[in-house]
Amino acid sequence: MLENDRTQPELAPAGAIQNRPGMDSEGWFEYLVRVYPHHTDYSGVVWHGTYIAWMEEARVESLRSLGIEYADWVAQGLELPVVELSLRYHRSVQMGQSVAVRTRIAASEGVRLLWDYEIRSAETQELYVTAQVTLVGVDRDKGKIVRQLPPALKEALTRLSVKPST
Repeated sequence: MLENDRTQPELAPAGAIQNRPGMDSEGWFEYLVRVYPHHTDYSGVVWHGTYIAWMEEARVESLRSLGIEYADWVAQGLELPVVELSLRYHRSVQMGQSVAVRTRIAASEGVRLLWDYEIRSAETQELYVTAQVTLVGVDRDKGKIVRQLPPALKEALTRLSVKPST
């Protein structure tokens, strides 16, 4: 069974970033996905929008592994919408495969957060998709970009962007 399978119990947030489950030595957080029929088109190939949903799931789980619950930030009025998205499809993923959706924060520029992604075969590491997503902090009630991210989120993102030493 895959580590992130929805039938598994929730994982508790990890302490040190170097010891986070799913994090490798280059700062990539890995989120495993099994391709089910509802992820695909009529020919059994993963539908292009599915990759974007998987990337968001990986990003939210990466933050959760640091103790940041996205739902808590939304409840406090902070949204982090996607403002820019770039994907490159290298090859298609087929129904029944297992893939690793890898994500890491590439940069944090004020309230702009840049995330890198790779989607690879869980077994062979064959590359299927590379992507970059830019998010910005928005005050949900005012509908405006925030001047700065909340201190707790900023501190956690700083820990996330620091690459572990080798």
